[in-house]
Parts: sequence; structure tokens; C-alpha cells
Amino acid sequence: MANEIQYTYDKDHLVRSEPGKYREDGLREEEVIINMGPQHPSTHGVLRLEVLLEGEIVRDVVPHMGYLHRCFEKHAESLAYNQIIPYVDRMDYVAAMNSEHAYAMGVEKMLGITEQIPKRVEYIRVLVAELNRIASHFVSVGTYAMDIGAFTPFFWLMRDREHLLRLLEWASGARMLYNYIWIGGLYYDLPVGFEEKCREFINYLKPKIREVEDLIVNNKIFVERTANVGILPLDLAINYGITGPMLRASGLKFDLRRVDGYSVYPELEFNIPIGEGKMGTVGDCWDRNYVRVLEVHESVKIIEQCLERLTGDLKRNPDFDPQAMVPRKIRPKKQDLYVRAENPKGELGFFFRADGRSDIPFRCKARSCCFVNLSVLPELAKGGLIADLVAILGSFDIVLGEVDR
Repeated sequence: MANEIQYTYDKDHLVRSEPGKYREDGLREEEVIINMGPQHPSTHGVLRLEVLLEGEIVRDVVPHMGYLHRCFEKHAESLAYNQIIPYVDRMDYVAAMNSEHAYAMGVEKMLGITEQIPKRVEYIRVLVAELNRIASHFVSVGTYAMDIGAFTPFFWLMRDREHLLRLLEWASGARMLYNYIWIGGLYYDLPVGFEEKCREFINYLKPKIREVEDLIVNNKIFVERTANVGILPLDLAINYGITGPMLRASGLKFDLRRVDGYSVYPELEFNIPIGEGKMGTVGDCWDRNYVRVLEVHESVKIIEQCLERLTGDLKRNPDFDPQAMVPRKIRPKKQDLYVRAENPKGELGFFFRADGRSDIPFRCKARSCCFVNLSVLPELAKGGLIADLVAILGSFDIVLGEVDR
């Protein structure tokens, strides 16, 4: 009978929707409401989960957001298009290059200059975006292992992520918030020797990824904690608008780098990993983590191809100006436009409304993959153990800067 209990959410509290034997607080004798977060490290700092428990069984969970207040969309309504890029960085600050890429493509499409972007610029954009994708997945996989109780993988992955951040800092001058991909071009060309150092790092990284697989992915304890836990069926994922590794872990090969074919991704060879239920059921926590590990391998392939082009027919030229196509005045004609890109966590989209008179967008709406993916948490948590709730949430790979945008 306990599984048939129904709850609704009224204003700020969980409320039972059918009569029964209650205490004064409206709960049954065996029920209790607890808060996970915002102080709990497994809730990523500023997310509060209101959890209704019956013993150790989760009967309902309500995520409470709004503890960070990035206010991105309101900032965007008072800044010129080119001045918004630093604020884009501060949403998903773990994958700022990818976010910049999506935003820049949107404004370029409004201006009608997409086809005029130099090939070298496009390949550099993809190169730095894929380096940042690996860094983002390292944070995801490392912190996920730590959420469950393993510390060593986190330290190993942070060690290698540090090399990635140093490369990106060398290129852009900033450690995490880059402002490197500009509308129409780049802040600067790659530093002299960057390609060689990047190739050296990739050769170092390949065996390290295998070590992580042995340490985490195939670890008996990790498998038992994540396999057959938090199963996300494909139809449910589609109904909730889930994207990115979470959707692919449920068995669907949907990657915007292939579906939309933006930038120079159609010219590159890479696979789209999907969940196969090797250790449990398709779409479980283990699959979501494993898909991210496999995507690191694919990003390495993409980086190697970019380096080959950037040191080959697109090699540096003293006369090359990465800002040659950067417009001096950005004033799109009156229009509504939505542009999306494949961020490490899913589909990041930007909706623009331009009035045709101003260099400030009338409306700039961000479609956050982290926010949308988080919405399915109650569906996966109900009926599970409280210990599994942490494992389920950690497998989502959310960044609250983008959720509370």
C-alpha cells in the first residue's frame, strides 16, 4: 500500500492528497521530511532537496533551486551582444568554452556571417571546446566517484584536468572564465608552440584514461553502487526533454554535433557512445558515467584531427588575423532566433529577440541542459533508497551556475 501513496506539491510543502492517519504535521507515523542541502556537498553546494522518507525509502523529492542567482538573462537585456560573453562563461563555469561557442554561433547566424568565419578560427574553436569537454567530464567522473565514497579517482582526474586548464589559460589568459571565442572570431590566435604541447599532452592522457576506467568503471564496488540504480527509460528521457550524455546513456544516438552539424564537426570523424547496459540496465547510473568516459576518448580523436589540420593546410600564418571578421558594430536585423549546441552536459540553447534598432538584445533566453535534466530527478528517486539518491543526483552532472541562471 505504501507504493500507492500519492503526494502533491502545494506552494512550499509536500502535501498528502488522500485521507489517512496523520500526525499534526500531516505525515504518517513512519514518515519524515529531511533536507539534503544546500550545505550537503553531494548537492553541489547550493541545491536543496526536500525529501519525503518512509524509513530509508524515498517517497518523493522536490528540488529547490535559486540559491546562486546568476541573473544571466537580465544582465543580457542591458549589455551589448559582445559584452554578454563573460556572463555566458559564468553559467556553466566548468565548460565555458563550449558555452561561448554556442552563443557566438547564435549571434553570427543573426548577422548572417556564419559562412565567412575563417576555417582556422573554426578549427581552433572546436579544439578548445573539446579540451574543455574533457575537463568538464573529468570533473563529473571525479566528483561522482567522490560522492559515492572514493577519493583517489578525484585526485587523479584533477591532476590531469590541471594540465587542460593550463593549456586553455595559455591560449586565453584566463583559468576558467575565458572570453576567448568572440563573435566573428577569436580573442587571439593560438600561442606559438601550443599545437606541439597539446599533442604532447594528448599522448600523455591516453593511457591515463585507461587507468581511470580500471579504477572506477570496472571497480566491483562502484558497479554495485551504480548498476541498476536510477534507471532512466528512453521514453521518459524524451518526454522530459533530457539531452546530452544522460539521453545517450538511455540508448539514443542523439548528438547535436552530428544532428545539426555545426561548425566543422561534419568534417571530423568520431563516434557517438550510447548506454548498452553492460553492467546493469540501459540508462542506469553506471551507463551515464560510462558514456562520459567514452566521450573523452572521442574528444581525444577530435583534438588529434584538429591538430593535424592546424599544423597542416591551416597552419599559422603571420598575416592571419583571428579578429578580421569581428564586427565593429553588432546590430542584427529584427528577428527571433534559437541556436543550440552540444555542451558536455547536453543541449545548450540561446533564444534571441532583436528589435533591429539596438546593439542590445531585447531578449536573450538561455535553455539550460542542467536545469532540464534536473527535472527528472523525482521520477528516478521515488521508491529508491536514500543512499541511492546521492548516486542518482551525482550521475546527472549538473552545475548550479547554469541551473540558477
